[in-house]
Amino acid sequence: MAESYDRTPAGAPGRLDTAVEILSNSENYEFVEPKPATKKQIRYAHDPTHVENVVKEGYGDSNGVVYQLAALAAGGAIKAGHIAAEGDLSFALVRPPGHHASRRGYWGFCYFNNVAISLLDLREKGIIDSAFILDFDLHTGDGTINILGNDDAFVILNPRSKGDEVYLSEVKEAFSNSPSVDIIVASAGFDQYEEDWGGNLSTEAFHELGHLMSEFAREKCKGRRYGVLEGGYNHEDLGLNVDAFCRGLMTN
Repeated sequence: MAESYDRTPAGAPGRLDTAVEILSNSENYEFVEPKPATKKQIRYAHDPTHVENVVKEGYGDSNGVVYQLAALAAGGAIKAGHIAAEGDLSFALVRPPGHHASRRGYWGFCYFNNVAISLLDLREKGIIDSAFILDFDLHTGDGTINILGNDDAFVILNPRSKGDEVYLSEVKEAFSNSPSVDIIVASAGFDQYEEDWGGNLSTEAFHELGHLMSEFAREKCKGRRYGVLEGGYNHEDLGLNVDAFCRGLMTN
């Protein structure tokens, strides 16, 4: 594990290589290139001052690359959301992550809140009114809570249980008690993995999370479901876990 586990929180270059390799070699997936989110779309979730701070400063970046990459990641989430809303499942394999980005601030290597932007873009266009957000990252999606937590149209779940069985039971119970919504999205953090920082969930559990989302979508939101990548720092196994989750998401 030591050779495949990057201790730098942002992840090293090539971190997504195994995921791209595994998914691109499977007939189950089609890669789609997104457009960057516009400033107007980003401002659905973020204060204009925050957006300009990322444009100008972005963790000390002075050449605009941070903003460009963050806008592209948000655009990937927007694209995934629209694909899901049209009836096909999707997963945004994007960097940087987003669930720690709040309305007026950013930390944890998150600049813009990709999930919140994608949902608010769908709502702005009149496609959805409500959503369920399953955030299974090791770290609580405090930015998502900051942006959407006071809006009754959005249900946010950050499970805290330990071990596959209890964790999945917590998710099942929350899904069972949820009202019907228009779409479900996962803030998909694979740092919960048993060989990653969280030391918690197996690859099989990620598959089951996808399956539970598929069941929820069929019963409560007309099959609309998608995921957006958040954390995950075991380079070697990240692709296996993303694939497992996505295969679960495909189940009927």
